[in-house]
Parts: sequence; structure tokens; C-alpha cells
Amino acid sequence: MLKCDSRKVKPGDTFLALKGTVYDGHDYILKAIENGAIKVIAERGAYSVPTEIVPSTKEYLSNYLKEKKVPIKMIGVTGTNGKTTTCWLIWQLFHSLGIPCSYIGTLGFYIEEKETDLQNTTPGSLDLLELLEKSYEHGCKYVVMEVSSHALEQGRVDFLDFDYAIFTNLTQDHLDYHLTMENYLKAKLKLFEKVKPNGVCLINGDDACASYFERSNSVTYGYSSCDYQIAGENQTFTINEEEYKMQLIGKYNIYNMSAAISLFYQLGYNYEELKEPVSKCSSPEGRMDTISYQTNCIVIDYAHTPDALENILDTVRELNYHKIITVIGCGGDRDKGKRPIMGEIATRKSDYVIFTSDNPRSENPMRILKEIVMKLDSVNYEIEVNREIAIKKGIQFLTKNDILLVLGKGHEKYQIIGSEKIFFDDKKVVLENI
Repeated sequence: MLKCDSRKVKPGDTFLALKGTVYDGHDYILKAIENGAIKVIAERGAYSVPTEIVPSTKEYLSNYLKEKKVPIKMIGVTGTNGKTTTCWLIWQLFHSLGIPCSYIGTLGFYIEEKETDLQNTTPGSLDLLELLEKSYEHGCKYVVMEVSSHALEQGRVDFLDFDYAIFTNLTQDHLDYHLTMENYLKAKLKLFEKVKPNGVCLINGDDACASYFERSNSVTYGYSSCDYQIAGENQTFTINEEEYKMQLIGKYNIYNMSAAISLFYQLGYNYEELKEPVSKCSSPEGRMDTISYQTNCIVIDYAHTPDALENILDTVRELNYHKIITVIGCGGDRDKGKRPIMGEIATRKSDYVIFTSDNPRSENPMRILKEIVMKLDSVNYEIEVNREIAIKKGIQFLTKNDILLVLGKGHEKYQIIGSEKIFFDDKKVVLENI
């Protein structure tokens, strides 16, 4: 099997030395051979195993991938927020309808159940090919996958043609990588260039950037004048005047569910076939994950962008809890521009906020926290750099009919400090302290 990550090489594999933006695979050829590679494909050098020298290993990989078409229907979902939930809902609906489908994304790789965790939301090309082949071998008719802007920019899905592409929304995130919102938008648009001529693009028609994504083969969903017209803002809503009920809460989840329903309409399913499966769909792990505590409620959620934070705070405000207490931070080595925005939204829409660490990576955690609060006029917050202590404090602040939001990490079971991944689970900390 062809591998381009020396750590994944097993005896009998061929190692392809790819040059990336940070690492050069040629530096890891000896390690690949040590791990059992019996052949090397590289742009230079001579090694102890048969070696094929090519002008460009990147071009070699591209040609290799083009020859490896997997006969399976591809559904790609992109956007700043909602990718994971939308894909998760689609995956559940397929299984409810008896259609074999796999899911690839933030939560890992699933067929009937979870197969494995993934290092990236959208894996590298060779890893992705391996997952598609495994899906096909297990009889999957469809693959639904989250397609990140990083993956699109780096060409990880260039070898694929999509049957369906869904755009959820576009708000500020990842500007550490894309630098400008224009570049971020252009990266997202690449998915829609990969849709087959007879494929369909499903667009959130309410998003400010919707017009950029629309094509001759596109349909829209939303509250405005759309092909699939939404009405209602609670767990009971309508699409084209047909009423659905769902377990998920929040207007943003109506968008996620509507994207999924719109896809199934395009696949030929009707309201009568969908209404019961829709009512049974659940949230993915770490998305509005709710725990009861005395008369209070504790919610663990992945919200880590300004838009997602505002959405969840607006949603819980409508639930009429006495006080909203929020524990949140911002990741290190990531979009610094959103930090003061997150601070402002959190303090304006919460009764009290505890700002804390969230994957500080190579940055000083206290510096990140100071950048979050640097423009705040309000005083309804405190800083606690230790995330475990911050969560414990949040629980202690609960009195009667309050809600505690523990935000930013959701399903993640780690903190990234420096270059180390250290086990940390928000939900575990909560359950141990109530």
C-alpha cells in the first residue's frame, strides 16, 4: 500500500516522499524503511530499498489518486458552523432508511458505528482514499463527509467528484491560515467546483454569501424566498408547509436539519418517509450535550466561533433560565482576530463568564486570555487559566434554575499544550464534580 506518512508505514508498504508546506517527506525516508517500507518513491536520493525517482512526488500522487476511483456517491458539507451536525444528521437518516452510509469528519470515521478517530476533520488524500475503499467494501452506497477549508486549500479532495455539496454558512474563523475572509470564501467555493455536472449544490439561501455558491445546479433552503422554505423557530418547524418535529433545539439546528431534509428530497424521498426518522435524530457528541444537576442544567458544546457562540447563547436565553454562566476560551496559534469578539459576545449575552484555556498550543495561555478581554468594558467575568478549575467554579456558581455552558471543546478528549496532547474531557470533569 502507498503511504506518505512514515508513522503509518507497515511492512510491505511503499513510501512516497511528499514535500508539504511544513515538512518534507524526504527527511522521513529512513524512518519509513525502518518501519518496513519495501520501496521508496522520491525526487532525489538513493536508499537501501528499490527507489523510484520522479520529477514531482505531488504529481505522482495526483495521478495515482485519479486512477483509484471508488464507485460510491459522495456528499460533501462545508461551512464555518454546522458541518458536523449536518453530516451526523444525514448519516443517521440514511441508516434509519436502511441505506448503508459512512461518515467522515470531526467525530471520526463511522460506518455502522465508530471505526476510528481521525487526526483531521478531512483526512489527507491517501488516508481518505483508504476510508472510501473501506466504506465501499462494507457495502456503503453513500459517504457523507465534512470538507474543511484547509482540506480544500491544500487539495486533499482534488481527486474526488461530488454528487452533492452543501453550504451551511460563512462567518469569521481560520483567518490565521487564510488571512482574509475573501481567501476563506474562495477556499470554501472549491468544493462546488468539484460537483459533477449532474450533481446538486444545496445552499443556505439566508447566508450573506449564498450568491457566491449558487450554480445552475443549485437549490436553496432557508427562511427567505428559497426552494425549500423554512418556517418556525423551535423543535417543531415546517419545510414547504410540511411539519417536522425534532429533538435538537435552536434555530441553527433547524438550518442543519433543513439541509439534511433538503438533501433527501433531492434524493427522491418524501415527507411521509422522512418525518419519523427526523424525529428520532439526535445531536452528535459534544453538541448541546446536556446534563441535569439539581434544578440546573449544564451544557457541553463545541461552539468556538463568534457566530456559534452567539447562536448557542441566544438559544439558551429563550429557555428562560435564571442565570447563564459561560466557561469559554480561544485556541492558541489560531485566528487572533476573533478573540476580543468572542469576549464581547460572551459577556454581553451571559450573566457571568469564566474565561479559561482552550488548546493554547505554543502560545502563553494568559496572553490569549488577555487578548480576549482587552476591549471589554463589562465586569461580569473572571479569568481562570486552569480549565478544570474554571469548570468547577462554574458548577459552584449554579444556584437555582441556572444554566452553565462549557464551550469550545465539545467532543474533544484532550488539551493541546505546547506540542503535547494531554487527556482532558470537559464532560468527565463536569460529571466528577456534580
